[in-house]
Amino acid sequence: MKIYWTKINKIIEETPDIKTYLLDCPEGFTWEEGSHTHFALEGFNAGEHPNRSLIRHMSISTLPHENSIGITTRIREQCSEFKTILRNLEVGNKVALFKTYSNVPLKREDKNVYLLSSGVGLATFRPLVLDYFQRADNVKQIHSLNIDSSKEFLFTNVFESTPDKKFTSRFVDNRKDYYEELKSLAEDKEGLFYVVGSDEFLMQNIEVLREHDIKPEQMMLDKHEQELPEFLPKQKIL
Repeated sequence: MKIYWTKINKIIEETPDIKTYLLDCPEGFTWEEGSHTHFALEGFNAGEHPNRSLIRHMSISTLPHENSIGITTRIREQCSEFKTILRNLEVGNKVALFKTYSNVPLKREDKNVYLLSSGVGLATFRPLVLDYFQRADNVKQIHSLNIDSSKEFLFTNVFESTPDKKFTSRFVDNRKDYYEELKSLAEDKEGLFYVVGSDEFLMQNIEVLREHDIKPEQMMLDKHEQELPEFLPKQKIL
């Protein structure tokens, strides 16, 4: 396993409790849209065994052409040891990246794509939308639906409806509006539905989609292949 050590080059306060850490791109580090990585703080590998409290599984919120690796995360007032240390890091501090992989690259199958997310889960979808804007080949259109009860919505400059690019975006701050719209979207029996959020959020979305006869192979979850049966049991998974 190769560990890439790099430095923070910028910290963006997206909202009062969400920050994006922009990291220098280490030589040889590559990724694609929808990627996640293991993001570790200094000292995580100082002992005989890795200190897992200093490691988190994070989505990358940027694309390679932006020349920085973006890690966007929510840091609440009461938070874990990891988030407490992260909150106090500054530009120039070192962090490590390893085991980078994409579970949710943008599929180009001449279908409508629906991006369903909760809160900071939208960070996973930002690169998919930017990739689509760069090259819309074999994607009919994209619609993003995000729920965030804080009403402090992320990346509104990217997630802005652009009809001429066949991209629409909607933010809601309550479950009722979210699931009403999801049911409407699920009327598209050929669409591809990407879901990012907590496990509970994934299960709730899957339940609605299955009730509307959306097949498992139309649902893209940000989970390793071996984890998928926990969410889509006894179904054929592609």
